[in-house]
Amino acid sequence: MSGTDETGTSRRAFLGAGLAAGGAVATTGLARAQDADPLITEVQDWASAFGDPVDATPYGMPIHYESHVVRRNVEWLTESPVSSINFTPIHALEGTITPQGCAFERHHSGAIELAKQDYRLMISGLVERPLVFTYEDLTRFPRTITTAFCECAANGGMEWGGAQLEGCQFTQGMIHNMEYTGVPLRLLLEEAGVKPEGKWVYAEGADASSNGRSMPLEKAMDDVLVAFFANGEALRKEHGYPVRLVVPGFEGNMWVKWLRRIGVYDRAVESREETSKYTDLMPDGRARKWTWVMDAKSVITSPSPQAPIRHGKGPLVITGLAWSGHGKVARVDVSLDGGVNWVEARLTGDVKSKALTRFHLDLDWDGSEMFLQSRAVDETGYVQPTKNQLREIRGLNNVYHNNGIQTWWVRADGEVENVEIA
Repeated sequence: MSGTDETGTSRRAFLGAGLAAGGAVATTGLARAQDADPLITEVQDWASAFGDPVDATPYGMPIHYESHVVRRNVEWLTESPVSSINFTPIHALEGTITPQGCAFERHHSGAIELAKQDYRLMISGLVERPLVFTYEDLTRFPRTITTAFCECAANGGMEWGGAQLEGCQFTQGMIHNMEYTGVPLRLLLEEAGVKPEGKWVYAEGADASSNGRSMPLEKAMDDVLVAFFANGEALRKEHGYPVRLVVPGFEGNMWVKWLRRIGVYDRAVESREETSKYTDLMPDGRARKWTWVMDAKSVITSPSPQAPIRHGKGPLVITGLAWSGHGKVARVDVSLDGGVNWVEARLTGDVKSKALTRFHLDLDWDGSEMFLQSRAVDETGYVQPTKNQLREIRGLNNVYHNNGIQTWWVRADGEVENVEIA
């Protein structure tokens, strides 16, 4: 974007005019007049004595002022928190990398404790050499780094029937984006020697649910990673320590945690849950299955219900996240009027394939109400649809793969609500 909003006001000119007229922008709240401010003119407590020593927190924690930036659960969502989901506070984060400590969790039978020395990974089925790897064995293979988003297929699922929850943490927070380090699954399969009749891979976890998922061999040999680090540190317990599967672009239930077995077969092996749950219901009673790839999607994270506008009129930064399981995000458009008019946002930072992309739109807000929407377009040309466009095809009796456009109503007082636009 050029820096000019839909009203024709240049942000640079706006700021420049304010600074030129006395060195402060008193009317916008961007800066304060040069009156005596004790926070500047007086020595404060934090500058009057020594702070904490370097070993006060051997493993660093966020400062207490940020204690609100945490994962949150919806208690009524499932029968038990042992088999449930919590949500990433995407409204309070910037950039694209999700800290492990606040990245959403999805468990089928709870997060288990599995020590590295007790870890084993078996490769069996249609292979020349069935193998068992220890954790140390895996670390001896050539490793690679992949940044990828992991999105639950049910992300946004509660919104199929209309606006339900207040906050993008709860409507779109079943997602995280991390830098993973590990061994390409392809190398392990090549070590075992896949037989010509092998066409499918079945991955299984070590938790009590024995959570397992099938994928085509082509995907397994492409960009799937057997990962043991995330964001530079060992996987957290809740993210599959010590080893998990990373399946870029595919729905999160394919990213098997506590990975214990890889089976190679001539056909798909379906778990009971995979057959009964992870399908997309259609209005005529049929269901789509094996819809693994997550289509292009975006959401404005601020302003949003949990991140209202507190500073009043004036310069405003609108920001959000976009992603696509089909590759890179090519463009993100933002609407202030519920999809009537659109303006292109800035894609900020490195745009990576099958990873979260940050976008920003800078404008001068006049205090009028807005109906904020964002619309992602990926490198294949796919355009994120409206919710109504999805409902015309899929109906309302659905849970998974809701990538419809999210609408936030920004009121004149800066408060924000989750709403639907007909």
